[in-house]
Amino acid sequence: MNESIYKDLKNSEEVKAYMEQGNHSLGVLGFTEHSCRHAIKVAETAGKILKKLGYGKRETELAKVAGLLHDVGNCINRNDHAHSGALMAMQILQKYKLSPKDTAVIISAIGQHDEGSGSAVDPVSAAVILADKTDVRRNRVRNPIRENFDKHDRVNYAAISSTLSIQMDKKIIQLNIELDEEICSIMDYFEIFMQRMLMCKRASEMLGMKFKLMANGNKIC
Repeated sequence: MNESIYKDLKNSEEVKAYMEQGNHSLGVLGFTEHSCRHAIKVAETAGKILKKLGYGKRETELAKVAGLLHDVGNCINRNDHAHSGALMAMQILQKYKLSPKDTAVIISAIGQHDEGSGSAVDPVSAAVILADKTDVRRNRVRNPIRENFDKHDRVNYAAISSTLSIQMDKKIIQLNIELDEEICSIMDYFEIFMQRMLMCKRASEMLGMKFKLMANGNKIC
């Protein structure tokens, strides 16, 4: 797969329009930021995960494209956005003349990334899930009134810093997060994001790794 496809998509006015509309709609509905910045972060992280684990250029580029496009469906509706986004991505990718096999891997990863209905089914989908579900940061919160925070606002706003590390010698993929426990306790974080962390666990296992969560220096799982 040609790596220029990812670069072209990142600069595509069509993709930007879909992402901006989706992010705007979610902002009106009170959701955290799902902008192009989030999409690019997920894409780059997914690519780095597979590259670090020794996967080839094809898988790495497929993960980057899937990561970039994983949330385009939000411009239609947040509900079932993974599936509508996969169909949108299939249409977007037609002009790039990808092989049917490569297109299938990309749209499968997009369709599987939501914790309500998806799961890792191959290395590309696993990398996208890990990159997406571990993007926890304060500047994703758009609600200006802390008293009105929902559970996702509270967790993201409490995240002072978060990093994803890969320990090849121990076969561990680890999320390291520093939380302001006056905003959200460690146990609250685990309870609120338990489904996402279980998804990360299964994604890591698909890659032959174990998933660990460290919060404020404490091993949570």
